[in-house]
Amino acid sequence: MNKNENPLGQAIEYPSYYSPELLFPIDRKTSRALLGVGSLAFSGVDIWTAYEISWLNTKGKPVVAVGEFSFPCHSEFMVESKSFKLYLNSFNQTRFSSINEVKLRFEEDLSELVKASVVVDLYSLNEISENPFSLNKIDSLKGVCLDDIDLDVSQYHPAPEFLVSDQSEVVVETLYSHLLKTNCPVTGQPDWATLVIEYSGRKINHDNLLAYIISFREHQDFHEHCVERIFCDIQARCKPQALTVYARYTRRGGLDINPYRSTDNTYKVKTGRLIRQ
Repeated sequence: MNKNENPLGQAIEYPSYYSPELLFPIDRKTSRALLGVGSLAFSGVDIWTAYEISWLNTKGKPVVAVGEFSFPCHSEFMVESKSFKLYLNSFNQTRFSSINEVKLRFEEDLSELVKASVVVDLYSLNEISENPFSLNKIDSLKGVCLDDIDLDVSQYHPAPEFLVSDQSEVVVETLYSHLLKTNCPVTGQPDWATLVIEYSGRKINHDNLLAYIISFREHQDFHEHCVERIFCDIQARCKPQALTVYARYTRRGGLDINPYRSTDNTYKVKTGRLIRQ
């Protein structure tokens, strides 16, 4: 596929035979330049869960699986979501000898596309109970939920000026909100997410933080870019000693996208699938 022909928002055929050329890369530098991010101030990963994966075995019998795709945030490119869906569909009528062959094909194609090593885990439905990311159950969040705070709200475009911290109180806390909504930058479709913020440092004002999260409600950008913007805004305005920002976006087209950014380069993503996923 020509890199100038982004399939997002266009009517397009859905090929059912293996077609890696369908994959479309999006350069991470464009958005990061707007944030003033040169050398990365964070580590992290984009975890994609794919619930609609299928192919044929060597006898032509269908096989189905669920996949976890981990894209490192330092990759040069990320994959555009509709092209990823088209690519996954292209396996539907293609024969493979084993689940491992499919896994390796995914890893080779996607690593080549994004210019970094992509890790893929595929699970048959009978194996889901052994999945370390707990895809077989709904996870629960620990920390303080901000959503019951009573606010007057009128700002629905990102307002980093809302972010303030207490100059005297130092804390270690985990905060979360189910009220994050952003929009696809091409189609305008809504994207819903739960946002988790873990930090240590001067206490961030909870009311203002919730107002800031809500201010993304009419903002148009990709999931990954939104999370990086939130991370950078909190880092610049509140200057925490340590910070992690993690968004679990709801599923669309059989895919959910979950960007994770942290000052800790030894991070381990702890939160699994949530109720809306």
